[in-house]
Order: sequence, then structure tokens, then C-alpha cells
Amino acid sequence: MAKYNKEIVNRICELIGTDSYTIVEICNIVGINEATYHRWKSTKSDFCKSIKKAQDNFKELITSEAKKSLVKLIKGYTVQEKRVVTADTGKRDENGKPIIKVKEHTVTDKHYQPATAAVIFALINTDPDNWKNKQNSEITGANGSDLIPNIQIEVIDKREQVINEEQNEIE
Repeated sequence: MAKYNKEIVNRICELIGTDSYTIVEICNIVGINEATYHRWKSTKSDFCKSIKKAQDNFKELITSEAKKSLVKLIKGYTVQEKRVVTADTGKRDENGKPIIKVKEHTVTDKHYQPATAAVIFALINTDPDNWKNKQNSEITGANGSDLIPNIQIEVIDKREQVINEEQNEIE
């Protein structure tokens, strides 16, 4: 069983601050059991503060990476794809490994267009006055006319009537 020390605290905080490990995984990596972790967290204020700071740092890291990824999806991006075609020469080196000859080496730029969903998400969340997620559930239009035909309204009214009659029978 490991004893509480600065090295273990730093290692735990490093794991929390760089990846989304569970408490059980962290405890296994540093060689303590989960009960020890929780006991240290409740009894040692410096440990608790260090854990909280590492968690906050991880949240900042994730937020920053998410923003970078969103910007990349909004702008579009280009990556280089490299392709190497090789052929066996039929010869071997002094270790018996085959000597390979490069026949073709190509580098291609591949462009990815902006992602429409990312663009819409960004516009809705950064400029809500001009870009709204418009989902209309009204049954009357702007001019007061019914958007649902009268037949459907009558069906709805009949359902309500049946429900009211059933409730009256129960009472």
C-alpha cells in the first residue's frame, strides 16, 4: 500500500489533467485502492484542492480542443496524403531481410469542405438574434388561420370529449 506523498499526488493530478481516466483506473495506475483515494480526498485539504485544480485544467483543455475542432470544421481543412509503392528487388541484405525498392512516391493534398452542421451550430450559438433554431409547434398561423385542418381539430375535440366522459363515469 502506497503512502501519501507529493509524488503520488502529482501523478494522480497528472492523470486527471491529461485524460479522462476513472477513479478506479487512476488508483490502479498509482497503486492505491479506491477507499484510500476517497479517504485522502476527504481528510487532506491539499489533496482535494490539487484534484479540483487538475479537473478544472482538464475541462479547460477539453473546451479549448473542442473550440479548435469546431473552427476547423467551420473553415474546412486540408491534409496531405502520402502514398508509397514499393517492390521487392529479390535481393537480401546481410541480415537476410529483403531489399525493397521504392517505385512510386506521391503526395496529394486532400481538402475537406466545411461541415454544414458545425456552421449552423456556431451561427445559432454565437449570433442567436439573427440565427435561431426555429421549431414551430403552433396550431395557428401568424394571421390567425388554422395550420391544422378542421378535420384534425374535430378528432382532437372528440378525443377530449371521450376522455371527459370517461372521467365523469369514474367520479
